[in-house]
Amino acid sequence: MRKKTKKSLRRAAVVFSTGALGYGMIEILFRGWTHWSMLLTGGVCFSGLYAINRRMRGAPLLLRCLAGAGLITAAEYAVGMLVNRRLKLHVWDYSHLRGNIQGQICPLFCALWFMLCVPAFGACRLLEKRLK
Repeated sequence: MRKKTKKSLRRAAVVFSTGALGYGMIEILFRGWTHWSMLLTGGVCFSGLYAINRRMRGAPLLLRCLAGAGLITAAEYAVGMLVNRRLKLHVWDYSHLRGNIQGQICPLFCALWFMLCVPAFGACRLLEKRLK
């Protein structure tokens, strides 16, 4: 395997793992528990945030956070439809919150994802420096 490919795979694994463990810890801290599907979703979302942060390097933080919140909300909807609706695992349910869509996403959590992007992008920057 080429050296550059190994480095890229290592970077992707570290970024994914950071997101999976980081999001899992956030959920445990705020909800008291998490689910394996949230670890996978956290890894995918953080990998996406890492890519947004790299590709939109010169863009204002507000714009990057908007893109990040959109990415996370879309992932939450897709995973919710699979995990909660199709597999009936009942990991979360926003149906009691105003403006929800099929109980899977809602404006409140979209706003929370927007705010979470600020420290997440800081973590992305730190990771990028360490992984060079």
